[in-house]
Amino acid sequence: MDILDKKSAGVLSFFAEMGEVLDCIKSAMQNRTPHLNGEKFLTKNEVCEALQISPRTLQEWRSSKRLPYIKLNGKILYRHSDIVKCLERHVVR
Repeated sequence: MDILDKKSAGVLSFFAEMGEVLDCIKSAMQNRTPHLNGEKFLTKNEVCEALQISPRTLQEWRSSKRLPYIKLNGKILYRHSDIVKCLERHVVR
């Protein structure tokens, strides 16, 4: 029986694979969006990126009640369906 230490091939392989698992978990946690009753919620950054607007513009829309939002434990979230409705109201045809 071989004695394993931190430089053994098996140990190095194990920790390399655990590093990959950790990277996958971190990526999944960063890319997740909270769901509640089938509704998808977006963060400020996700809304700004999707609509190609600045955070200041988003704040103005929120302040003027142009775009509804939910404040949960100090964090502001936007319903995906509300974003879609807002876009549909402002479509120029």
